[in-house]
Amino acid sequence: MRNYKKSMRNNKKVSMIIFVRAVRIQLVVGTLLFFASIAAAQQGYPNKPIRVIIPTSAGGSTDILARLIGQKLGESLGQQLIADNRAGGNGTVGGEALAKAAPDGYTLMITSSSHIITPLLAPTPYDAIKDFSPVAANASSENILVLHPSIPANNLQEFIRLAKANPNQLNYATGGVGTLSHLAGALFCIMTNVKMQQIPYKSGAPAIIDLIGGHVQLYFAVPISIMPRVKGGRVKAIAVTGKSRLAALPDVPTFAEAGMTDFDVKYWYGTLAPAATPKEIIGKLSAEIGRILASSEVREKLVSQGMDAYISTPEELTALMRAETAKYAKIIKTADIRMDK
Repeated sequence: MRNYKKSMRNNKKVSMIIFVRAVRIQLVVGTLLFFASIAAAQQGYPNKPIRVIIPTSAGGSTDILARLIGQKLGESLGQQLIADNRAGGNGTVGGEALAKAAPDGYTLMITSSSHIITPLLAPTPYDAIKDFSPVAANASSENILVLHPSIPANNLQEFIRLAKANPNQLNYATGGVGTLSHLAGALFCIMTNVKMQQIPYKSGAPAIIDLIGGHVQLYFAVPISIMPRVKGGRVKAIAVTGKSRLAALPDVPTFAEAGMTDFDVKYWYGTLAPAATPKEIIGKLSAEIGRILASSEVREKLVSQGMDAYISTPEELTALMRAETAKYAKIIKTADIRMDK
C-alpha cells in the first residue's frame, strides 16, 4: 500500500512536469508565431491605405505641406494616403486621435510646432512626446514681421523706436493665445523691452484680414500665408527670422541683419506615429520621407511657399521636440502667458 501511494505521488509529479513543459512549449511557440506574424506584416508593409491626420483646417500651412508630402509618400509606397483633417483644440483633437490609433503604421499625423506648445498651456489627453513615435521632420518655416502700410516705420529699428515711444498703443494680431505668432510677439516684447497689446483671433486667416483692414498694426506671420499680400503691397514686411533672407522675398532683411541676432522663432513640421509603432516601420517611413524631401521638385515647391525642406532621423526629431519644449516653456513663463488671459 505504501509503495502504491509513493507510485501515485511520483506519477502526479511526472504529470505536472509534463504539463508545465507543455505549457512552456505552447507559450514559446505562441510567442514565436506572434513575432513571426509581426515580421511578416512589416515585410509586407504597407499593404493597405494609410490615414494621415492633419490637426488643422484645410488650407493652412500644415494642411498644404501634409498633402504634398502625403501625395509623394503614397506614390513611393505604392499605397494611397488619405488626408483626415481633425481641427480643434489647438491640435489636441488630432493628437488624441493619433495617440489612440493602433501602432501599426497605418495611421500617421503631420503636425507643427503647436504639437509641443499646446500642452505647455493647457492639459492635454496625451503626453506630446512619450505617447508618440517621431518619424521625421518635414519642413521648417520662418516668421515674417509684417505691418499695416500706414505704420510710419520701414525697417525694424524704426519700428522698435516707434513702439517704445508709444507703449501699449500698438496691437499685434495672433492666431490665438499660445500660438507661435503669440509667442513670437511675446519674445519680441521681452527682447526689445517694448509694450504692445496682443489681439487673439481664432486662426491666422481672420488675423490677416484685420491687419489688412487696419484694425491691428502688426502680425508675426508664416510666409506661405502672407507672401501674396506682401507682394501685392497690402502689408509691408520689415524682417524675417532665420540665418538668410527668403528666396521668395529677397528684399526683406533678417532680424539678425537688423540687429536682433537672437530672435529665433520658427515653425517646424514633422510626421508622427503612435507610440510603440515598430522601429522597422518607422525606419522605412523616415527613409522614404527623407528621399522625398531631397528631391529638387519638392524642395522647389517648398521654397516657393516660404518653407525649407528639413530632413531628419526619428532621433533628431525627438531631440528637436524636447529642445523646443524647453525653449517655449521659458518664453511662456517669462511672459506669463495663460489660456485665460
